[in-house]
Amino acid sequence: MKPIGFRGRLFLILLFFALLPSLVMTVAWAATNWWALPLVGSTAAWEAAAVTGERALRGAKSRRLSQADSAAIAAHEQVLSSSLEQARRARFVFQRAPAPAAIALVVAFAVLLVVTSRVAGHLSRSLSRPLQEIVGWTEHIVRAEPLPGESDVRGAPEFGVLRARMRAMADALEEGRRAEIEAGRAAAFRETARQVAHELKNPLTPIKFAVERLRRDAPPALRESVEVLAIESARLEELARSFAQFGRLPEGPLAPVDLGELANYTARSSVPAGVALDVHVEPALPLIPGHHDAIARALSNVILNAVEACKGDGAIEVRVARHAFKGRPGVALTVQDSGGGIPADKLAHIWEPYVTYKAGGTGLGLAIARQTVRAHGGEVTAESAPGRGTTIRFIFPVASTTT
Repeated sequence: MKPIGFRGRLFLILLFFALLPSLVMTVAWAATNWWALPLVGSTAAWEAAAVTGERALRGAKSRRLSQADSAAIAAHEQVLSSSLEQARRARFVFQRAPAPAAIALVVAFAVLLVVTSRVAGHLSRSLSRPLQEIVGWTEHIVRAEPLPGESDVRGAPEFGVLRARMRAMADALEEGRRAEIEAGRAAAFRETARQVAHELKNPLTPIKFAVERLRRDAPPALRESVEVLAIESARLEELARSFAQFGRLPEGPLAPVDLGELANYTARSSVPAGVALDVHVEPALPLIPGHHDAIARALSNVILNAVEACKGDGAIEVRVARHAFKGRPGVALTVQDSGGGIPADKLAHIWEPYVTYKAGGTGLGLAIARQTVRAHGGEVTAESAPGRGTTIRFIFPVASTTT
C-alpha cells in the first residue's frame, strides 16, 4: 500500500483538528434538543396544575363570594387558562422539534464538513507545495545544479524569505565550489610551473657558458649560428623566469605600498617613446599593505601587453583612484590602451595560464598579474571590444589580507 504523502497527512491532521470540536459540539446540541429540552420544559406539571386549579375554582365559585373575590378568581382563571394553552403549544413543539432539529444538525454538519475540508485543503496546499519545492531545491543544491527560476508556487510570506535565503545560500555554495576548483587548478599550474622552471634552469647555465665560449672561439662562418643559440637560450631563460614567477606566491612581510608612485614609475619605465602615455593619480591616496616588487611586475606585464596592442603608435592611459571593494575602501589601478581590442569569446580566457593570442607569448603574464592581485586580497577585471581597446583594472582593498 502506497504511504500517504506529506500533503495528505497534513490535510488529515488539519481536518481532524477542525472537525473534532465541531462534531462534539453538534452531538451535544443534538442531545440537548432531544433529551434535555423536553425535561426542562415538561408540560405534564403545567397540565396537572391546571386540573387542580380548575377544581379549586369550581369549589370557590360554589360559595358566596364578595365582588372583589369573584373578580380575583376570574382573573386567576383567565391566567390559568392562558398558561394551560401555552403548555399545550410547548408540548406540541417539544414532541415534533427533535426530528427537524436533527435534520438541521446533519445539514449544518455536512456544510461544516465541506467548508472545513476546503479550508484544510487550502492550508495543506499552502504549506506542502512550498515545502516540497524547497525540498526539491535541496536536491539541486546537493547535485550542484542551478536552482529553478521563479515559479507560481505561493505560500506564506515567510516561504518567500526562505526561498530568497536558499537562493543566496546556493549562490554562495556555487561560488565556493568555483573558488575551490580554481584554487586547485591554480595550485596544480603553480606546481607544474615550478617543475618546468627547475628543469629549464638546470641545462641553461652550461648552455650559456658554452655559447660564450663559442662566441670567442667559433670561426666567422659560425657566428650567425652562435647568435641564434644565444638568442634562443635567452628566450628560454626568460621563459624559465616567467615559470618561476608564476610558480610561487609573493612571500615575506607586507609593507605599505604607494600605488600612485608605483604606477607612475612602472608606466614611464615600460612604455616606449613612440606610444603616448597619460598617468592620472588621485591625490592623497591611502597606502595598501603589500609586496612592492610583485605588484610592480604584475603591472609591468599588463603595460607591456598594452604596448604590444598599440603596435608602436597608440595611446595608453594609467589611472590610480579610490574604488570601493566589497563594501570596504580600496584603490583601483587601471590600464587602458587604444589597441585593436579582444573579442568577447577570448576575453573570458585571458587570465588562464598558458593561454596566449600572440606569437612567442608564454600565456603567463596576465595569469601572474591576477595571481599577484588575488594574493593581496584584491580582484582583477577586464573590459574590451574589437576596435575599442582594452581596459585592465586591479582593485586592492586598503585593509588587505593575503590568501
